[in-house]
Amino acid sequence: MSAAAKIRLFAEMALVPGTEAVLPGAASHYLCTVMRQGAGSNLAVFNGRDGEYDCTLVTPHKKNAVIRVNRQTRPFEAVPDLWLLFAPLKKDCTDFVLQKAVELGAAKIIPVLTANTASGTVRLDRYQAQAVEAAEQCRRVDLPGVAAPCRLDELLSGWEPSRRLFLMDETGKGAPAATAFQAEAGHPAAVLVGPEGGFSAGEIDRLYALPFVRGISLGPRILRAETAAVAALSVWQSVAGDWITREKN
Repeated sequence: MSAAAKIRLFAEMALVPGTEAVLPGAASHYLCTVMRQGAGSNLAVFNGRDGEYDCTLVTPHKKNAVIRVNRQTRPFEAVPDLWLLFAPLKKDCTDFVLQKAVELGAAKIIPVLTANTASGTVRLDRYQAQAVEAAEQCRRVDLPGVAAPCRLDELLSGWEPSRRLFLMDETGKGAPAATAFQAEAGHPAAVLVGPEGGFSAGEIDRLYALPFVRGISLGPRILRAETAAVAALSVWQSVAGDWITREKN
């Protein structure tokens, strides 16, 4: 993003340098009504697949703002193939998990309904909006997928075995997270964080019976669910993700 650009927007649209384009309604509203930008304002726009572009607001409008696409400022770059699976929590805690998962580079986020999940109605539209806002703020050029909520048993029944599923096990049986993550570096992975009440005994037994599941531990203290999610993603990125530099073949 250029030094003059103060606003960054996600917009599901084609971005072709030298052309003008109409921003979607939500982006137009934010840019012109919330941020009160006028003609000539500089902004950065990304669409989740083609990188980031320097743009200029040509025609302000609360529903159909027109921008001019000037040039690409950053190419597309996907994050490592790490998913976060978490049991929805209370509203503010869920918002926190979604925001931090995007900032920490989760490629996909899946709400999982477990025996002890205590949250109310899961609003997928809100989850997706939180992901977009976080991606805009943390300068990601991709947009993480946010899946519809599903029950744990259904998720496990359709799981692709080549993707390692790391179970955040607060019973203490799991291996140290850094060691387990580093051993699977370079392979598709997912981290499963349970609800505030923890997984049921039956869920733990079923998970450990599956060949693609590995239990992991984040030390001797019991962490809140939202803390565990952030900690696990941070450890994974530090030993197996894009927080380290790897030699290119």
